[in-house]
Amino acid sequence: MSTSKVKDAYIENIVKDEYFPVSFEELEQEAEKKMSIGGFGYVRSGAGREITLRKNQESFSKYSIIPRILRDVSNIDTSITLFGKTYPYPFLLAPVGMLKLAHEEAELAVSKAAAAYQVPFIQSTVSSYSIEDVKVASGNSSKWFQLYWSNNKEVSFNMVKRAEEAGYEAIVLTVDTVMLGWREEDMKNRFSPLKLGVGKANYEQDPVFLSSLDSQDPESIIQGILDNIHHPSLNWTHVTELKERTTLPILVKGILSPEDARLAIDNGVDGIIVSNHGGRQLDGVIAAIDALPHIVEEIKGEIPVLFDSGIRRGSDIVKALSLGADAVFIGRPFVYGLAAAGQKGVEKVIGNFIQDTKVSIALAGASSVKDLSSIRIVKS
Repeated sequence: MSTSKVKDAYIENIVKDEYFPVSFEELEQEAEKKMSIGGFGYVRSGAGREITLRKNQESFSKYSIIPRILRDVSNIDTSITLFGKTYPYPFLLAPVGMLKLAHEEAELAVSKAAAAYQVPFIQSTVSSYSIEDVKVASGNSSKWFQLYWSNNKEVSFNMVKRAEEAGYEAIVLTVDTVMLGWREEDMKNRFSPLKLGVGKANYEQDPVFLSSLDSQDPESIIQGILDNIHHPSLNWTHVTELKERTTLPILVKGILSPEDARLAIDNGVDGIIVSNHGGRQLDGVIAAIDALPHIVEEIKGEIPVLFDSGIRRGSDIVKALSLGADAVFIGRPFVYGLAAAGQKGVEKVIGNFIQDTKVSIALAGASSVKDLSSIRIVKS
Protein backbone atom coordinates (compact mmCIF):
# COMPACT_ATOMS: atom_id res chain seq x y z
CA MET A 1 0.00 0.00 0.00
CA SER A 2 1.18 3.49 -0.81
CA THR A 3 1.31 5.52 2.41
CA SER A 4 2.77 9.02 2.61
CA LYS A 5 2.89 11.86 5.11
CA VAL A 6 0.67 14.86 4.56
CA LYS A 7 2.73 17.81 3.33
CA ASP A 8 1.90 21.48 3.20
CA ALA A 9 0.06 21.74 -0.10
CA TYR A 10 0.89 25.41 -0.45
CA ILE A 11 4.67 25.25 -0.27
CA GLU A 12 5.43 24.00 -3.76
CA ASN A 13 3.21 26.62 -5.39
CA ILE A 14 4.55 29.46 -3.24
CA VAL A 15 8.28 28.84 -3.68
CA LYS A 16 8.18 28.50 -7.45
CA ASP A 17 9.39 31.56 -9.34
CA GLU A 18 6.84 31.03 -12.10
CA TYR A 19 3.19 30.80 -11.07
CA PHE A 20 1.02 28.10 -12.59
CA PRO A 21 -2.77 28.28 -12.28
CA VAL A 22 -4.06 26.33 -9.27
CA SER A 23 -7.83 26.69 -9.34
CA PHE A 24 -10.01 25.21 -12.06
CA GLU A 25 -11.28 28.67 -12.93
CA GLU A 26 -7.75 29.98 -13.50
CA LEU A 27 -6.84 26.91 -15.55
CA GLU A 28 -9.86 27.46 -17.77
CA GLN A 29 -8.91 31.10 -18.32
CA GLU A 30 -5.35 30.16 -19.22
CA ALA A 31 -6.52 27.46 -21.63
CA GLU A 32 -8.81 29.92 -23.37
CA LYS A 33 -5.79 32.13 -24.10
CA LYS A 34 -3.89 29.25 -25.71
CA MET A 35 -6.62 27.43 -27.67
CA SER A 36 -8.56 28.37 -30.79
CA ILE A 37 -12.09 29.68 -30.32
CA GLY A 38 -13.57 26.49 -31.76
CA GLY A 39 -11.25 24.19 -29.84
CA PHE A 40 -11.82 25.87 -26.51
CA GLY A 41 -15.55 26.03 -27.09
CA TYR A 42 -15.62 22.31 -27.86
CA VAL A 43 -13.86 21.39 -24.61
CA ARG A 44 -15.56 23.91 -22.32
CA SER A 45 -19.14 23.66 -23.48
CA GLY A 46 -22.05 21.41 -22.67
CA ALA A 47 -25.20 20.43 -24.51
CA GLY A 48 -28.24 22.66 -24.96
CA ARG A 49 -28.56 25.44 -22.38
CA GLU A 50 -25.72 23.81 -20.41
CA ILE A 51 -28.01 23.17 -17.45
CA THR A 52 -26.38 19.81 -16.75
CA LEU A 53 -22.87 21.20 -17.22
CA ARG A 54 -23.55 23.78 -14.51
CA LYS A 55 -25.51 21.36 -12.34
CA ASN A 56 -22.59 18.93 -12.18
CA GLN A 57 -20.57 21.48 -10.22
CA GLU A 58 -23.41 23.23 -8.42
CA SER A 59 -24.65 19.94 -7.01
CA PHE A 60 -21.27 19.26 -5.41
CA SER A 61 -21.71 22.45 -3.37
CA LYS A 62 -24.95 21.06 -1.93
CA TYR A 63 -23.09 18.15 -0.31
CA SER A 64 -21.32 18.95 2.95
CA ILE A 65 -18.66 16.93 4.74
CA ILE A 66 -19.10 16.37 8.48
CA PRO A 67 -15.44 16.03 9.50
CA ARG A 68 -14.21 13.92 12.39
CA ILE A 69 -11.58 15.41 14.72
CA LEU A 70 -8.73 14.27 16.96
CA ARG A 71 -7.88 11.33 14.76
CA ASP A 72 -4.30 10.56 13.81
CA VAL A 73 -4.05 11.72 10.19
CA SER A 74 -0.27 12.04 10.03
CA ASN A 75 -0.09 9.25 7.45
CA ILE A 76 -2.57 9.26 4.59
CA ASP A 77 -3.07 6.22 2.37
CA THR A 78 -4.54 7.37 -0.94
CA SER A 79 -4.19 4.03 -2.74
CA ILE A 80 -7.03 2.09 -4.33
CA THR A 81 -7.32 -1.38 -5.84
CA LEU A 82 -9.27 -2.08 -9.02
CA PHE A 83 -9.42 -5.41 -10.81
CA GLY A 84 -6.50 -6.79 -8.83
CA LYS A 85 -4.22 -3.82 -9.49
CA THR A 86 -3.25 -1.23 -6.88
CA TYR A 87 -2.91 2.41 -7.88
CA PRO A 88 -1.37 5.07 -5.62
CA TYR A 89 -4.17 7.65 -5.95
CA PRO A 90 -7.96 7.44 -6.12
CA PHE A 91 -8.34 9.10 -9.50
CA LEU A 92 -7.76 8.32 -13.17
CA LEU A 93 -7.49 10.62 -16.17
CA ALA A 94 -10.80 10.49 -18.02
CA PRO A 95 -11.01 9.64 -21.69
CA VAL A 96 -11.02 12.90 -23.63
CA GLY A 97 -10.79 12.83 -27.40
CA MET A 98 -9.36 15.32 -29.86
CA LEU A 99 -6.55 16.40 -27.53
CA LYS A 100 -4.65 18.10 -30.35
CA LEU A 101 -7.19 20.86 -29.89
CA ALA A 102 -5.32 21.67 -26.68
CA HIS A 103 -1.71 20.87 -27.58
CA GLU A 104 0.21 19.36 -30.49
CA GLU A 105 1.61 16.51 -28.34
CA ALA A 106 -1.91 15.61 -27.20
CA GLU A 107 -2.20 12.06 -25.81
CA LEU A 108 1.56 11.57 -25.91
CA ALA A 109 2.07 14.39 -23.41
CA VAL A 110 -0.87 13.37 -21.22
CA SER A 111 0.07 9.69 -21.06
CA LYS A 112 3.66 10.56 -20.12
CA ALA A 113 2.47 12.95 -17.42
CA ALA A 114 0.14 10.28 -16.04
CA ALA A 115 2.97 7.74 -16.10
CA ALA A 116 5.17 10.07 -14.05
CA TYR A 117 2.63 9.86 -11.21
CA GLN A 118 1.50 6.26 -11.80
CA VAL A 119 -2.01 7.52 -12.55
CA PRO A 120 -3.94 5.42 -15.10
CA PHE A 121 -4.56 7.20 -18.39
CA ILE A 122 -7.72 6.32 -20.30
CA GLN A 123 -7.26 6.81 -24.02
CA SER A 124 -10.20 7.80 -26.20
CA THR A 125 -11.15 6.05 -29.41
CA VAL A 126 -11.09 9.45 -31.12
CA SER A 127 -7.49 10.21 -30.21
CA SER A 128 -5.05 12.39 -32.06
CA TYR A 129 -2.44 9.63 -31.65
CA SER A 130 -3.04 5.90 -31.92
CA ILE A 131 -3.00 3.17 -29.27
CA GLU A 132 0.37 2.08 -30.57
CA ASP A 133 1.81 5.61 -30.56
CA VAL A 134 0.76 6.13 -26.95
CA LYS A 135 2.20 2.77 -25.95
CA VAL A 136 5.59 3.73 -27.40
CA ALA A 137 5.51 7.14 -25.71
CA SER A 138 4.48 5.99 -22.24
CA GLY A 139 5.85 2.45 -22.01
CA ASN A 140 4.31 0.03 -19.55
CA SER A 141 2.45 2.60 -17.48
CA SER A 142 -1.18 1.89 -16.57
CA LYS A 143 -3.52 2.63 -19.45
CA TRP A 144 -7.15 1.80 -20.19
CA PHE A 145 -8.91 2.10 -23.55
CA GLN A 146 -12.22 3.88 -24.02
CA LEU A 147 -14.31 2.40 -26.81
CA TYR A 148 -16.82 4.24 -28.94
CA TRP A 149 -18.82 1.47 -30.55
CA SER A 150 -18.66 1.29 -34.35
CA ASN A 151 -21.56 0.42 -36.61
CA ASN A 152 -19.15 -2.11 -38.04
CA LYS A 153 -18.72 -4.13 -34.85
CA GLU A 154 -15.62 -5.86 -36.17
CA VAL A 155 -13.87 -2.48 -36.00
CA SER A 156 -14.80 -2.29 -32.32
CA PHE A 157 -13.53 -5.78 -31.64
CA ASN A 158 -10.27 -5.09 -33.44
CA MET A 159 -9.60 -1.86 -31.55
CA VAL A 160 -10.10 -3.75 -28.30
CA LYS A 161 -7.72 -6.44 -29.55
CA ARG A 162 -5.10 -3.78 -30.35
CA ALA A 163 -5.47 -2.29 -26.87
CA GLU A 164 -5.10 -5.70 -25.26
CA GLU A 165 -1.99 -6.44 -27.32
CA ALA A 166 -0.54 -3.06 -26.29
CA GLY A 167 -0.88 -3.95 -22.60
CA TYR A 168 -3.89 -1.82 -21.74
CA GLU A 169 -5.57 -2.96 -18.54
CA ALA A 170 -9.31 -2.40 -19.08
CA ILE A 171 -11.92 -1.39 -21.64
CA VAL A 172 -14.30 1.52 -20.99
CA LEU A 173 -17.36 1.24 -23.23
CA THR A 174 -19.08 4.62 -23.45
CA VAL A 175 -22.82 4.11 -23.88
CA ASP A 176 -24.30 7.62 -23.69
CA THR A 177 -23.08 8.75 -27.12
CA VAL A 178 -25.26 6.70 -29.46
CA MET A 179 -25.70 10.03 -31.24
CA LEU A 180 -24.15 13.45 -30.75
CA GLY A 181 -25.73 15.76 -28.18
CA TRP A 182 -27.24 19.10 -29.17
CA ARG A 183 -24.10 21.24 -28.80
CA GLU A 184 -25.01 24.83 -29.53
CA GLU A 185 -21.52 26.21 -28.90
CA ASP A 186 -20.08 24.06 -31.69
CA MET A 187 -22.92 25.06 -33.99
CA LYS A 188 -22.29 28.73 -33.27
CA ASN A 189 -18.59 28.26 -34.02
CA ARG A 190 -19.32 25.97 -37.00
CA PHE A 191 -16.81 23.60 -35.49
CA SER A 192 -16.50 19.82 -35.90
CA PRO A 193 -13.16 18.32 -34.83
CA LEU A 194 -14.12 14.98 -36.34
CA LYS A 195 -14.54 16.58 -39.75
CA LEU A 196 -11.18 18.28 -39.25
CA GLY A 197 -9.60 14.88 -38.68
CA VAL A 198 -8.33 15.71 -35.19
CA GLY A 199 -9.46 12.37 -33.75
CA LYS A 200 -8.73 9.93 -36.58
CA ALA A 201 -5.44 8.30 -35.50
CA ASN A 202 -6.88 5.04 -34.18
CA TYR A 203 -8.94 4.59 -37.32
CA GLU A 204 -6.05 5.38 -39.65
CA GLN A 205 -4.06 2.53 -38.11
CA ASP A 206 -6.89 -0.01 -37.91
CA PRO A 207 -6.72 -2.57 -40.73
CA VAL A 208 -10.32 -3.72 -40.24
CA PHE A 209 -11.63 -0.15 -40.56
CA LEU A 210 -9.41 0.63 -43.54
CA SER A 211 -10.46 -2.55 -45.36
CA SER A 212 -14.10 -1.49 -45.06
CA LEU A 213 -13.50 1.67 -47.11
CA ASP A 214 -13.70 1.94 -50.88
CA SER A 215 -10.82 4.41 -50.78
CA GLN A 216 -8.23 5.27 -48.11
CA ASP A 217 -7.72 8.93 -48.97
CA PRO A 218 -8.13 11.41 -46.08
CA GLU A 219 -11.67 12.43 -47.04
CA SER A 220 -12.84 8.81 -47.21
CA ILE A 221 -11.28 8.03 -43.82
CA ILE A 222 -13.05 10.95 -42.17
CA GLN A 223 -16.36 10.07 -43.79
CA GLY A 224 -15.87 6.46 -42.68
CA ILE A 225 -15.38 7.61 -39.10
CA LEU A 226 -18.53 9.75 -39.26
CA ASP A 227 -20.46 6.79 -40.67
CA ASN A 228 -19.27 4.50 -37.88
CA ILE A 229 -19.11 6.53 -34.69
CA HIS A 230 -22.83 7.10 -34.04
CA HIS A 231 -24.61 3.87 -33.19
CA PRO A 232 -28.24 4.18 -32.07
CA SER A 233 -28.72 0.40 -32.28
CA LEU A 234 -26.21 -0.27 -29.46
CA ASN A 235 -27.73 -2.55 -26.80
CA TRP A 236 -26.87 -5.10 -24.12
CA THR A 237 -26.39 -7.84 -26.75
CA HIS A 238 -23.37 -5.96 -28.04
CA VAL A 239 -21.95 -5.79 -24.51
CA THR A 240 -22.28 -9.57 -24.22
CA GLU A 241 -20.50 -10.00 -27.56
CA LEU A 242 -17.71 -7.69 -26.44
CA LYS A 243 -17.28 -9.71 -23.26
CA GLU A 244 -16.72 -12.79 -25.40
CA ARG A 245 -13.99 -11.09 -27.46
CA THR A 246 -11.62 -9.91 -24.71
CA THR A 247 -10.16 -11.06 -21.42
CA LEU A 248 -9.90 -7.48 -20.15
CA PRO A 249 -12.35 -6.07 -17.59
CA ILE A 250 -15.17 -4.13 -19.25
CA LEU A 251 -16.62 -1.03 -17.62
CA VAL A 252 -19.74 0.70 -18.94
CA LYS A 253 -19.53 4.50 -18.82
CA GLY A 254 -22.64 6.63 -18.83
CA ILE A 255 -24.91 4.97 -16.27
CA LEU A 256 -27.22 7.24 -14.25
CA SER A 257 -30.10 4.96 -13.24
CA PRO A 258 -30.05 2.12 -10.67
CA GLU A 259 -32.07 -0.02 -13.10
CA ASP A 260 -29.32 0.19 -15.73
CA ALA A 261 -26.71 -0.47 -13.06
CA ARG A 262 -28.51 -3.73 -12.23
CA LEU A 263 -28.71 -4.64 -15.91
CA ALA A 264 -24.98 -4.06 -16.19
CA ILE A 265 -24.37 -6.69 -13.51
CA ASP A 266 -26.89 -9.05 -15.11
CA ASN A 267 -24.99 -8.74 -18.40
CA GLY A 268 -21.61 -9.51 -16.89
CA VAL A 269 -20.10 -6.03 -16.84
CA ASP A 270 -17.04 -5.78 -14.58
CA GLY A 271 -17.52 -2.17 -13.47
CA ILE A 272 -19.70 0.87 -14.07
CA ILE A 273 -18.93 4.55 -14.38
CA VAL A 274 -21.57 6.99 -13.16
CA SER A 275 -21.37 9.79 -15.70
CA ASN A 276 -23.46 12.21 -17.75
CA HIS A 277 -20.55 12.82 -20.13
CA GLY A 278 -19.64 16.07 -18.43
CA GLY A 279 -22.96 17.60 -19.43
CA ARG A 280 -22.13 17.21 -23.11
CA GLN A 281 -24.90 14.86 -24.25
CA LEU A 282 -28.50 15.21 -23.00
CA ASP A 283 -29.08 18.53 -21.28
CA GLY A 284 -31.30 18.52 -18.22
CA VAL A 285 -30.34 15.10 -16.86
CA ILE A 286 -29.51 14.42 -13.25
CA ALA A 287 -26.15 15.63 -11.94
CA ALA A 288 -23.76 12.70 -11.76
CA ILE A 289 -23.06 13.23 -8.04
CA ASP A 290 -26.82 13.08 -7.33
CA ALA A 291 -27.09 9.79 -9.21
CA LEU A 292 -24.12 8.22 -7.42
CA PRO A 293 -25.65 7.30 -4.01
CA HIS A 294 -28.63 5.56 -5.61
CA ILE A 295 -26.40 3.46 -7.84
CA VAL A 296 -24.06 2.59 -4.96
CA GLU A 297 -27.08 1.44 -2.97
CA GLU A 298 -28.20 -0.75 -5.86
CA ILE A 299 -24.78 -2.27 -6.54
CA LYS A 300 -23.90 -2.99 -2.89
CA GLY A 301 -20.26 -3.65 -3.71
CA GLU A 302 -20.86 -6.38 -6.31
CA ILE A 303 -18.68 -4.58 -8.85
CA PRO A 304 -16.63 -1.35 -8.70
CA VAL A 305 -18.52 1.92 -9.12
CA LEU A 306 -16.42 4.74 -10.56
CA PHE A 307 -17.48 8.37 -10.85
CA ASP A 308 -17.12 10.95 -13.64
CA SER A 309 -18.46 14.46 -14.35
CA GLY A 310 -17.85 17.55 -12.25
CA ILE A 311 -14.64 16.78 -10.31
CA ARG A 312 -12.74 20.04 -9.93
CA ARG A 313 -10.95 19.85 -6.55
CA GLY A 314 -9.74 17.44 -3.90
CA SER A 315 -12.80 18.09 -1.76
CA ASP A 316 -14.96 16.91 -4.69
CA ILE A 317 -12.99 13.68 -4.74
CA VAL A 318 -13.52 13.22 -1.00
CA LYS A 319 -17.27 13.75 -1.38
CA ALA A 320 -17.58 11.24 -4.24
CA LEU A 321 -15.50 8.62 -2.43
CA SER A 322 -17.43 9.14 0.82
CA LEU A 323 -20.68 8.65 -1.12
CA GLY A 324 -19.45 5.26 -2.26
CA ALA A 325 -17.39 5.69 -5.43
CA ASP A 326 -14.38 3.39 -5.65
CA ALA A 327 -12.44 5.93 -7.76
CA VAL A 328 -13.10 9.08 -9.77
CA PHE A 329 -12.20 10.49 -13.17
CA ILE A 330 -10.62 13.90 -13.80
CA GLY A 331 -11.38 15.41 -17.21
CA ARG A 332 -11.44 19.08 -18.15
CA PRO A 333 -8.83 20.15 -15.53
CA PHE A 334 -6.05 18.09 -17.12
CA VAL A 335 -7.07 19.20 -20.61
CA TYR A 336 -6.70 22.80 -19.53
CA GLY A 337 -3.32 21.97 -17.98
CA LEU A 338 -2.30 20.45 -21.31
CA ALA A 339 -3.34 23.60 -23.17
CA ALA A 340 -1.51 25.81 -20.67
CA ALA A 341 1.85 24.06 -20.67
CA GLY A 342 1.85 20.68 -22.40
CA GLN A 343 3.13 17.68 -20.45
CA LYS A 344 4.43 19.87 -17.63
CA GLY A 345 1.02 21.48 -17.31
CA VAL A 346 -0.68 18.11 -16.98
CA GLU A 347 1.91 17.04 -14.40
CA LYS A 348 1.22 20.21 -12.43
CA VAL A 349 -2.53 19.55 -12.44
CA ILE A 350 -2.03 15.95 -11.32
CA GLY A 351 0.40 17.01 -8.59
CA ASN A 352 -2.02 19.63 -7.29
CA PHE A 353 -4.88 17.13 -7.25
CA ILE A 354 -2.74 14.68 -5.28
CA GLN A 355 -1.87 17.24 -2.62
CA ASP A 356 -5.38 18.70 -2.48
CA THR A 357 -6.86 15.22 -2.11
CA LYS A 358 -4.45 14.24 0.67
CA VAL A 359 -5.19 17.40 2.61
CA SER A 360 -8.95 17.01 2.08
CA ILE A 361 -8.90 13.40 3.28
CA ALA A 362 -6.91 14.36 6.37
CA LEU A 363 -9.07 17.36 7.27
CA ALA A 364 -12.17 15.20 6.88
CA GLY A 365 -10.71 13.06 9.65
CA ALA A 366 -9.82 9.99 7.61
CA SER A 367 -6.46 8.32 7.15
CA SER A 368 -7.20 6.34 3.99
CA VAL A 369 -9.58 6.10 1.07
CA LYS A 370 -11.29 3.14 2.74
CA ASP A 371 -11.68 5.17 5.94
CA LEU A 372 -13.76 7.73 4.04
CA SER A 373 -16.74 5.37 4.29
CA SER A 374 -16.98 6.47 7.94
CA ILE A 375 -17.21 10.16 7.01
CA ARG A 376 -20.77 11.43 6.81
CA ILE A 377 -21.93 13.55 3.89
CA VAL A 378 -25.15 15.54 4.17
CA LYS A 379 -27.10 17.23 1.40
CA SER A 380 -28.68 20.61 1.94
